[in-house]
Amino acid sequence: MGSNFSISKEIFKDVSFSEKEIEMIDSIFTRETYTKGTILLKAGEKVDRQYYILEGCLRSYHTDSQGRDFTVQFGIKDWWMSDYTAFFSNSNAIMNIEVLKDAVVYRISDVQKEHLYNQIPKVESFFRKKLEKAFSAFQKRILSELSLTASERYLNFIQSYPNIEKTVKNYHIASYLGITTESLSRIRKELPLN
Repeated sequence: MGSNFSISKEIFKDVSFSEKEIEMIDSIFTRETYTKGTILLKAGEKVDRQYYILEGCLRSYHTDSQGRDFTVQFGIKDWWMSDYTAFFSNSNAIMNIEVLKDAVVYRISDVQKEHLYNQIPKVESFFRKKLEKAFSAFQKRILSELSLTASERYLNFIQSYPNIEKTVKNYHIASYLGITTESLSRIRKELPLN
């Protein structure tokens, strides 16, 4: 990153801040780099942080009692990731977060975020709007799982995550869609995609 890189300008693209506010925001976020395969969060751990993804690809997933993984979310550039159930309820993680492609993330803790809310009200408004969009997206995802065919869910997936198939393994995509890898292969063969 160049010497005049500001994470506040990257994350809060459409929000205007004073120089003092920019300095405060930039001082609070912690830049971290991770390599493919790193587990950022394990089920059972305390969750007090969330990540803004600048580069790379992450996934959050749940492992059931039989050891099967269920991918809940992929995180790509300009997305946020955490185990939000645990983050908002101040409880232990029920999900894991794995780095699928080398990543640069910016971490913020719940305490740091609350501090920013109190010091810079525009930040609280920004996060509230992000949360509203995320809640809407998760509701749409639940409805698609309940009402769409596997092929329709796959089409929604490639629209939400363009070019991600070059980064993630087929079984991650299949687990996200709630299908087998064999079904995913069949769907790809049947669909007239470019």
